[in-house]
Amino acid sequence: MNTQALFAQLLVGLINGSFYALLSLGLAVIFGMLNIINFAHGALYMMGAFCAWFLLNVVGLNYWFALVFVPLIVGCVGMVIERTMLKRLQGLDHLYGLLLTFGLALVIQGVFQNYFGSSGLPYAIPSQLTGGQNLGFMFLPNYRAWVVVFSLIICLATWYGIEKTKLGSYLRAATENPQLVRAFGINVPRMITLTYGFGVALAALAGVLSAPINQVRPLMGADLIIVVFAVVVIGGMGSIMGSIVTGFLLGLLEGLTKYFYPEASNTVVFVVMAIVLLVKPNGLFGRT
Repeated sequence: MNTQALFAQLLVGLINGSFYALLSLGLAVIFGMLNIINFAHGALYMMGAFCAWFLLNVVGLNYWFALVFVPLIVGCVGMVIERTMLKRLQGLDHLYGLLLTFGLALVIQGVFQNYFGSSGLPYAIPSQLTGGQNLGFMFLPNYRAWVVVFSLIICLATWYGIEKTKLGSYLRAATENPQLVRAFGINVPRMITLTYGFGVALAALAGVLSAPINQVRPLMGADLIIVVFAVVVIGGMGSIMGSIVTGFLLGLLEGLTKYFYPEASNTVVFVVMAIVLLVKPNGLFGRT
């Protein structure tokens, strides 16, 4: 057994798991709070990466500014989408929201592909995070370690904010009994819009983190979104902790599969999803 190659694949899996966790977390927030199946999530992840590229190459703002401003910019785009389109589908079957966001994803991807083409655009690793650490059994690039740690911090902070704070309790109550929440003087439609914007901002943040590792491409979200939906289903639709844990674990499982049986690495997530749906249809962390 080549130990160095094994740990290298586990690192790749952990990095992929970081993106799975962030993206599935945004999907879980949107579905759990708003009951919207947001198929445009991958396109908005891609938009986040392109916004980071634009800020660097046109405006002159580096990676650290992009980490702050890109989630705000794309989050505002998400709020506009919710107010102008998704709001009109309230009370209708989930299928309408899925079809609308799927069509929206195709439009966004088509616009970026028409303007930028299909080839990837490079985005440099920030100078503070170049290089790496020799751990003896493997070489750990600084930027990849940063992605894993920062993603985990954001995921846990989001879980704490939704599950353990007063604001999170209002959000959960607004989905189950909006009339009661309105009685406390809370603007429920505004809360819904902000929640959708926050879920989209998480996707944009993942796009910024991904830009230096995976080149900025119009179809980068389309390549990822199906796997992310599988992660959400396995963890339990709407489960915040389920998305976080499942995202990282499936990333590691993917890395192990690439080492021991590379031919199955692209399908192992879906095999796990099929097994989980047969044994526990609500997902590993889903409510029964």
